[in-house]
Amino acid sequence: MSFFIVQVSDEQIKREKLKARHLKKTRWWQRKIADGRCHYCGRVFKPAELTMDHVVPLIRGGKSTKGNIVPACKECNSKKKYMLPIEWQEYLERIKRADENGNTANPGI
Repeated sequence: MSFFIVQVSDEQIKREKLKARHLKKTRWWQRKIADGRCHYCGRVFKPAELTMDHVVPLIRGGKSTKGNIVPACKECNSKKKYMLPIEWQEYLERIKRADENGNTANPGI
């Protein structure tokens, strides 16, 4: 899979990370993580175990806005890395197909 990379300056990323840190302290974020559900896999965790994920990653031009931030378990957040939603969906579908075909090898990205 080839990635489309947007040129984002270090300053822009720094600014968006600061916005994310501020959002993490809000009641909005506390409500988002209260049920402990990962946005991607749906599993339930302790709220403190969830991480803040940018659906469209900062490095790909995403912003630290309420519409672009979701709670994610560490495993999903680590696997998703810098993928856009469509790339993440394709990755999950490859995993599912590999499992259905009995292939235990990592499908990679």
